[in-house]
Amino acid sequence: MDFDQPPVVRAWVDPERALPGGQWPMSIPAVAQLAADGLELSPFVTFLVGENGSGKSTIVEAVATAYGLGAEGGSTGSRHATRASESPLGRALRLQRGLGAGRWGFFLRAETMHGYYSYLEDNPGPQDAARRDPVFHEMSHGESFLEVLRTRFDSPGLYCLDEPEAALSFSSTLALIGALGRIVESGGQVLCATHSPVLAAMPGATILEVGDWGIRRTTWEELELVQHWRRYLEAPGRYLRHVLD
Repeated sequence: MDFDQPPVVRAWVDPERALPGGQWPMSIPAVAQLAADGLELSPFVTFLVGENGSGKSTIVEAVATAYGLGAEGGSTGSRHATRASESPLGRALRLQRGLGAGRWGFFLRAETMHGYYSYLEDNPGPQDAARRDPVFHEMSHGESFLEVLRTRFDSPGLYCLDEPEAALSFSSTLALIGALGRIVESGGQVLCATHSPVLAAMPGATILEVGDWGIRRTTWEELELVQHWRRYLEAPGRYLRHVLD
């Protein structure tokens, strides 16, 4: 018997909790494909890449909530919540968990981190003074993200990330790749929605491109995102004259 499986092997929609077809979020092709075929996750790192509205964040959020993580971010057991805005997909989703895998996890989503920092201040953990959380609100957006990476990304488990590059510079995004590499080395698993060609270039990662076609596995070189950035950097004026006109 294999006890080295990842926290989540596969996700699928429970037929008894199936959502109405044609209505959001089932109107999103990627979500409809997940409901029809299920979704296999890499035991290491899976990136979901696509345009705004393509469903990548909806899927990451649903996996995180089905796993038992709060929809607004945080680790297993976090009760941080302000205004419920998550899709019903998480309640319909079922996860095949890996044999012998732990149940710890962390959900990092850029849009709700400000509220999460307030939650941590109001609910300090039992850690000693040497490990006490810093005052995240006194840091820049990027600095606070890097501190979360340093203090929270240190245990085996499932890490769900929704566009973590939003607060990060180029060099800080490279630091994030290093943090994800350490997670994998420790036996952890990552599911990440991203717009970053830098982040998606992480060696060994599985890349799933989401769009009007649904979900398709691809390579970094074949990503539409990478092709657009290459053409833009080669000749930005070719793009900008259409925008500014």
